[in-house]
Amino acid sequence: MKSQKQNVGELKELKVMIEKKVTEDFELMAKNSGIKIDELVVIALKRFRSSHLDYLKATLTVD
Repeated sequence: MKSQKQNVGELKELKVMIEKKVTEDFELMAKNSGIKIDELVVIALKRFRSSHLDYLKATLTVD
């Protein structure tokens, strides 16, 4: 996971209010893993998105 590149291409800021404990956990995870917090958050969001394609009204296509 550390070798994968996230946040490539055009970036756009997303401001959200989330539980304090979640932010503290992500800060600790970033410190312990050496992965920037932005990278950890985008990984988590991409995993959520792939698990909930129905929210996008999309379907997964396999070649």
